[in-house]
Order: sequence, then structure tokens, then C-alpha cells
Amino acid sequence: MDATAFDPTDVDCDGVLQLTLRLHEKLRERITTACAESSAAQLSAVVADGPGDTMFAIDAVGESALIELLDAEAASVGGIVLVAEGIDTGAVCLPRGSSETQARWRMICDPIDGTRCLMYQKRSAWILTGVAPNRGSQSRLSDVVCAVQTELPLQKQHLSDQLWATRGGGARARRFDRLRGQNSPLVLRPSSATSIVQGYAMISRLFPGARDELARIDDELMLRVLGTPPPGKALCFEEQYPSSGGQLYELMAGHDRFNADLRPLLTPTLLARGLSPSVCCHPYDICTALIATELGVELTNPDGTALDAPMDLGSDVAWVGYANAAIRRQIEPTLHAILRERGWLS
Repeated sequence: MDATAFDPTDVDCDGVLQLTLRLHEKLRERITTACAESSAAQLSAVVADGPGDTMFAIDAVGESALIELLDAEAASVGGIVLVAEGIDTGAVCLPRGSSETQARWRMICDPIDGTRCLMYQKRSAWILTGVAPNRGSQSRLSDVVCAVQTELPLQKQHLSDQLWATRGGGARARRFDRLRGQNSPLVLRPSSATSIVQGYAMISRLFPGARDELARIDDELMLRVLGTPPPGKALCFEEQYPSSGGQLYELMAGHDRFNADLRPLLTPTLLARGLSPSVCCHPYDICTALIATELGVELTNPDGTALDAPMDLGSDVAWVGYANAAIRRQIEPTLHAILRERGWLS
């Protein structure tokens, strides 16, 4: 496909969207069952520790089910190139034996985003999928025409949310009751607040190595934007949710007003400390960004341009999310000033 002529809003994606919704429902059932039948020690066993993120036993459940289930239906939508962790070559064409160049769709998927949350039964994880017309190695997240995000609930939790969107067609959501086996409509809206005062707003700092630097940025940002809080008072709050999909959900559901994941910018700091770069957000962790933007969340690269990344497994992604335009106007100029002072923005 000619990159200059590509317009993702002209693509009919209903068939592959419905396939993806069915896929997510089956994955949710498989993974939830595995959590019920296995201990935390079994689920948290390390099965692979390559150059990307560490792979745990629960991840293997999701990945094997993903390929098995998708292989059975891919032909019905014209073939799919699946990009997902656990695939040795990084991508596989489904149905097996078909041609990658002839496949109509390119799908990037994280069967379990928030693995650590789920395997220790601390918090929900998420199934994340973005689908774009297959443009081979040129494919980018900005090409995604439909996306689905499905909650993987804790064992003690009987409700789980599912969200989906098509480019230019808006976003929808529903809530699944696994006790009754029924879905019900769900309305999600980002916060309409014009300030982060008395709201959740934060810089993500999830892993050791340079959390002190991220905390300094967070403190500087909040103090410059809000001023010094009165004695005994807090002007805003934070939460560290180790799931990019979960962080997007919190913005989409109106729980959070601002979040920024700047981990890729810390590489020089880590190297100066004699440390290797830490695990970062990858494209499959943020592949449902379309749902958030269709709901009105403003997602950007650290420099303020629209969030985008290659549709691959290895790229490190830094992103900034604002619940709405007013929150962006309040935060972005000061955030950019702080990043420029550190030489992280030109």
C-alpha cells in the first residue's frame, strides 16, 4: 500500500473488530480460569528472560491461547500478521502457511498487560489489541483503525470492563458480569475538570534505577503548576499502576487527570550511573491509544506531538496523557520547560 495515499478512516474494519472482540472474550476466559487453577507461585515462575520484558508462566497461557484462537479465524478476515511477545520472529502470519505480503491486517497485541498485577492478584490486568491495514514494516500505531481493551479481573472480582473504538467512529464500552455471564452497556468519560487540584496526576516511576529523578520531576511539576500546598493539605494525588493499558483506562474512566511515562528519556541518566536501561513501555503496551483519543483523552509524545510509534515489539515509547484540553493547557508548558532544563527536549 502506498504510504502517501493511506487514509485509515477509509478502511472498513467491522469484520476484524468483531473477531477481536470474540478473541478477547475467549482469552479472558482462558486466563481467568488459569488464575483460578494455579497458585501465585506457579503463575509467577519465570519462563523466559530475553532482551525484552521478563516472561512469566501466566504470560505463556495468554500467548499460546492468542495464537491458537486467532489462527482459527484469521482467514475469515483476509489474513492477519500478528505482532506479539513470545513469537520468536516478532511476527507470525495467520492462518499458518499464508503469505505475510497478502495478509489484509496487521495486529499488535499484548495478551496480558499488567502481568505482575494479575499473577499476585493485586489488581486487574488488561488484554490490549490494535489492528491496522497491513503495511509491512511501515506500519505504525497511527495506522490503527480499531482497538479493543479488555479487563482481566481478580478472582475476587466478578465484573470486568471491555472498551473498543474505530478511527473516527467513537468509542464504546460494556461491563461483563462473569457470575451471570452477561454484558451490560457502560458509559465511560474522561474527567471534565479544568485543573488537577484534588485529582490524580502523576509521573510514572515503576522500576528501580532512576525513580529519584522521576520523583524530582514530578515534585517540580506539581509545585510549579499548583504552588506550595497549605500546611497539612495535599493539592493532588498519585498512584503507580504498573500497566500502561491500566493507566489509559484510568484516564478514560475519569479517575486520573494526568499521567506521563517518561522512562525512555532516562537512558543517559541510567548509563551515567553504570546501570542498563530499564524496561520501558513498548508499542504493544500502548496499542489501544485509539480508544482513549476517541473518548477525548489527549495523548502526546513528550515533545507535544501526537503519540505515535512503530508497530513493533522493541521500540521504547514515552508518552503523556491529559484527560482533556484544559488539563493539557495547565500542565504541558511547565512539563516542557522542566524537560528542556534537563536537556531532554530541544
